[in-house]
Amino acid sequence: MKQGVHPENYRTVLFYDSSVNEGWLIRSCAPTNKTMQWTDGKEYPVFMLDTSSASHPVYTGKQREHNKEGRASQFNQRYAGMMSALKKEK
Repeated sequence: MKQGVHPENYRTVLFYDSSVNEGWLIRSCAPTNKTMQWTDGKEYPVFMLDTSSASHPVYTGKQREHNKEGRASQFNQRYAGMMSALKKEK
């Protein structure tokens, strides 16, 4: 590695997504003062992630559930009360 290119705090950091208990060891200078013991038994500086490719719906394919019925039945369910009120007026 070329000397003087990387900052002083360039080291192996554990990027950890606590929502799925998954992490990655990456060389980085991410700011952190917390440490965590990883599966290899060594202690690494840890950078906690809110969302990663392991937990984000776009990457996992587990997007929110949609109603399995068709559009016509959804329309009928939504406006059923309105239709009965219109029939009573006539």
